[in-house]
Amino acid sequence: MQIHVIQQNQSLIGIAQAYGTTVEDLVEANDIPNPNNLVIGQTLVIPIVGSFYWVQPGDSLYSISRRFGISFQQLASVNGISVNQPLQVGFRFYIPPRPKENAEFNAYVEPRGTSVAPELETSAREAAPYLTYLAPFSFQALRDGSLKEPLLNNFPAIARANNNVLMMVITNQENDQFNDELGRILLNDMAIQNKFLDNIVATAKKYGFREIHFDFEYLRPEDREAYNTFLRKAKARFSQEGWLISTALAPKTSAEQKGRWYEAHDYKAHGEIVDFVVIMTYEWGYSGGPAMAVSPIGPVRQVLEYAVSEMSPSKIMMGQNLYGYDWSLPFVQGTTAKAVSPQQAIQIAAENNVAIQYDYKAQAPFFNYTDPDGKRHEVWFEDARSIQAKFELIKELKLRGMSYWKLGLSFPQNWLLITENFNVTKRA
Repeated sequence: MQIHVIQQNQSLIGIAQAYGTTVEDLVEANDIPNPNNLVIGQTLVIPIVGSFYWVQPGDSLYSISRRFGISFQQLASVNGISVNQPLQVGFRFYIPPRPKENAEFNAYVEPRGTSVAPELETSAREAAPYLTYLAPFSFQALRDGSLKEPLLNNFPAIARANNNVLMMVITNQENDQFNDELGRILLNDMAIQNKFLDNIVATAKKYGFREIHFDFEYLRPEDREAYNTFLRKAKARFSQEGWLISTALAPKTSAEQKGRWYEAHDYKAHGEIVDFVVIMTYEWGYSGGPAMAVSPIGPVRQVLEYAVSEMSPSKIMMGQNLYGYDWSLPFVQGTTAKAVSPQQAIQIAAENNVAIQYDYKAQAPFFNYTDPDGKRHEVWFEDARSIQAKFELIKELKLRGMSYWKLGLSFPQNWLLITENFNVTKRA
């Protein structure tokens, strides 16, 4: 596969001819929302085996081979030329596919309200072939140690049909807000804690969960060691059933990082205790803040480089957003940006006839537009380039894989690029 960025005056017909594919295949692979109104800066994933590269001024056979991680002898042989043949600008090289690495992928799915929207189940069915784990969000712990169940509907069946491990996500949420007092009770009252663990085991057996995931956030700093002790106890209990255990961690850059979200999350201890962690490396740009990339590569790297200094990279799943935001400008504190899928962002750019730009420092696409009421907007989202940059970081740091928050917002290019870069581990 290959990532192509739309240039001025390009059409799907011309792009298909250049890559030896068809318009129909391009539209289907990318679920293109604007096939007759392409946007400058829009990305397409070209559904071909391997990729192509056109010789640029200053290129040599050696420099091209280094760029794509292939020997110059093999590159010449594959393309039927001599290693000594001078290169002409515009010559098209075929680049064979690189070997894939094994990785695990998780996706949270969050039913809201009193029923599961059919579109949410459809999103789970489409993503499940590319997943190791499917994680309905969430079982909310109650103060007496019982559990408030989420809507599960067909999610267990979808997981079974796609060899996904069904992940049981448990949170310290009350009224959909993380609560430190609830956390204090669960982590310090041994009678309630034992009942809590009993209820987790019974519920997991009832529905077929084989991975127990604790997303305990905004805990009191003084409960840091109590949380570690609880996880050791839970690990011993769940190991008897043959289940995995994992935790969600705030995106820290040091062991002593201050703030309510961070202080009770002990990277070193979690790395020693649980089977893996999901680090929430997103929401730098968030709905209640000013416009910026949701998961800029620099801060993401900083968090993950700290994480691998505290635990094995084989235990780390990078958190990744499947959405962007549309902010009204100028930003006013107390206002909320609208969440948009990558497909919706492209459609907004097409409807407003604005080019998509790319911030190479953040490794994220963005654009500005003015709505019919004269209000200015700024949109940051994800595309094939931004997700490929994250995949390269996974490979560089040798991480376990990636965990997505959350299903329901369409991003077909992400799933295409998973298959290009990785062999998805299936544990079921």
